Amino acid sequence: MTNEKTITIELVKSVIGTKQSHRATLIGLGLRAKINSRRTIKDTPAVRGMINKVHYLVKVISE
Repeated sequence: MTNEKTITIELVKSVIGTKQSHRATLIGLGLRAKINSRRTIKDTPAVRGMINKVHYLVKVISE
């Protein structure tokens, strides 16, 4: 068992009217295009960058 940090994110805003690249980033994060969908993933610099790109659509629940 390893001590990898995880982060939980939640989609809080609709993807309607957003850029295609932002929708692709959400898919890359593992979030479906449904509001309130949540995903727990590893906390890496790449994931943090993806979250920063779509910061206005998601909320970080736990770190």
